[in-house]
Amino acid sequence: MSALLAFLPILVTIILMAGFNWPAKKALPLALLLAIGVAFFHWDMTIQHVLGYTFFGFLKAIDILIIIFGAILILNTLKLSGAMTTINNGFSGITTDRRIQAIIIGFMFGAFIEGAAGFGTPAALAGPLLVGLGFPPLAAALVALIFNSVPVPFGAVGTPIFGAMSTLDANIESLGVAPDSFMMTLTQWIAIPNAIAGIFIPLLGLAIMTRIFGKSKSIKPALAAAPFAIFAGLAFMIPYVLIATIFGPELPSLVGAFIGLGIIIFAAKRGFLVPKKKWDFPEESAWPKIWRSNIDTGSTGQAKMSLLKAWSPYLLIAVILVITRIPTFGIKEFLVDQTLTFNNVANISGLTYALKWAYLPGTIPFVLVALITHFMHKMPMKDVKKAWKLTFKQIGGAAIALFAGVGMVQLMLNSGVNGNGMDSMLTEMAEAAAGLSGAAYPFFATIIGALGSFMSGSATVSNILFMSFQFETATILDFSQVLITAMQGIGAGIGNMICVNNVVAVAATVGCIGAEGKIIRTNALPAFIYYLLITLIVGILIY
Repeated sequence: MSALLAFLPILVTIILMAGFNWPAKKALPLALLLAIGVAFFHWDMTIQHVLGYTFFGFLKAIDILIIIFGAILILNTLKLSGAMTTINNGFSGITTDRRIQAIIIGFMFGAFIEGAAGFGTPAALAGPLLVGLGFPPLAAALVALIFNSVPVPFGAVGTPIFGAMSTLDANIESLGVAPDSFMMTLTQWIAIPNAIAGIFIPLLGLAIMTRIFGKSKSIKPALAAAPFAIFAGLAFMIPYVLIATIFGPELPSLVGAFIGLGIIIFAAKRGFLVPKKKWDFPEESAWPKIWRSNIDTGSTGQAKMSLLKAWSPYLLIAVILVITRIPTFGIKEFLVDQTLTFNNVANISGLTYALKWAYLPGTIPFVLVALITHFMHKMPMKDVKKAWKLTFKQIGGAAIALFAGVGMVQLMLNSGVNGNGMDSMLTEMAEAAAGLSGAAYPFFATIIGALGSFMSGSATVSNILFMSFQFETATILDFSQVLITAMQGIGAGIGNMICVNNVVAVAATVGCIGAEGKIIRTNALPAFIYYLLITLIVGILIY
């Protein structure tokens, strides 16, 4: 009974978001109110502890919001300065083979944008660009979403991992290890299995594309491009793993994709591993209605600056991130020391919140580089103001969802402080899940992560909701906590292929409004194949 009541807020979230298409900013506040009610009436927590731990969660959400704000700000700045148009136009002269274009733009450029901005922007940017090159809008939406999965666990400079860590403090203390050490180990074991599976994701995306949108309705054209597709997977995944192992969660997707993008563009221009026979879609006149755009998506516009100047903000971001994350330079320690500390939050002894405002990537480099870009790209003041106004407007929905989500998880985590002598809500749920699944639990860990992002539209929210739950279940069943939580992190990325929010966003940007159900049903297959690969790889390690 207690486990069922503890699960009720999460169950309501799933039903409202997946069943009734409620946005996270509406569903999560209601779930938080339910959690407060359960904590007060069934767990017999005091008002001080209920409100105190909820407020502590609100404070924890500020860290993530600062990162999101900076990521959106730099993206809006580049759009309004004309840099993004220049970057997009720069891709059109590389190759005319649709398979290679899909890999360069949908997979590698999308991964770079995921590493830099995340939060649904990669597919929404790559999709219209592919349409501009001549892709059927439905094909652009499908492949952009399939490819926006591998880089997601480290998207927006590691935000999903930081979101996970915001809920794992108490769990990690029980292991007797430092949080930073656990985060580095978790980062490594998300990267390694994900990289092995990720090598084949470009080929999987091409197979779906040629099977559905090719003249012959066959995967043979995709197999003909398999050498280039696997080469592209390796070009991204090798630096991805190395950077994750050495530097942590902020840089694998961002820098790994930047390196991979340079490699595969160089290879494509020289015809390296590119199929000799060019592949294209049928003539536009032969496209079924569902393939087409049903709105005016606009044009890409004219390039306003050189490619180097357009890319310079992203280059600057990568350089600053590297310099500020390597202890040898001495800057990391200085930035970490710039901390605002609040002791005994809500008069609860030992409850401390520390805001490392200078070390958060949302501040340095994102906001810093956005300010530099205003001058570097000679933006008119009206465009500068518009970029900031747009960012504040876009952050509103995310803020409500994150405050409610992190507040709910912190309350559930700390609900062990109660008058009934009960375990916390998450422990009760974990014990029930352990009892039901037993030794088969690793088969469900990745699905839970995917379910979280499917219902919330965010790998970060999925990790906030379920990472601590997965940790506790692994502890009860005596599985490796690192490997089970790694499956949660990877699963949260897999769910991006089919999550309602992203599907709606990309369908709207390419003009396929009304085809959302078709996109989810089609992408369920590659998502399931991805799940099987991860479960096989990590399952071997666990068992």
